[in-house]
Amino acid sequence: MYRLIEPEVAGGLGGKTELDNTYFPPLIKHLHYEFDGWMGNDILESFPCYIVTEQLRSDIESETLTGINFDNVLVSKSETFLELYPNKILPNFFWAKINGESYKDDFFITEKNILAISEKAYSLLKKFNIDQADIEYLE
Repeated sequence: MYRLIEPEVAGGLGGKTELDNTYFPPLIKHLHYEFDGWMGNDILESFPCYIVTEQLRSDIESETLTGINFDNVLVSKSETFLELYPNKILPNFFWAKINGESYKDDFFITEKNILAISEKAYSLLKKFNIDQADIEYLE
């Protein structure tokens, strides 16, 4: 049993993102996530990338979930963010690189470019803030 998850979009690809647009989805070489807001979710999206808080990363690694590995992400706050949330401190985030195979791993990207997660992964994510994510069963 798998679920589709579309996490909170709290910003977008920043100007220092290095990508190759000759592929679809674009091939990201270096990720810069620029926050415009943040509702506090532990997993965030900006197509075609996902980022997770340091604590979620740690728990995913502890549970040895498959189909995901992590890399550094450059995080910044937009002018909008600074105006709306001048005192908000962001936790450490990591780039969640999804590389799983369909129906074999705990994380994989569907043909429609949506993140799919196993029940084991969903059970873990439910312990975190994922209130802004749209989640439905994968049929």
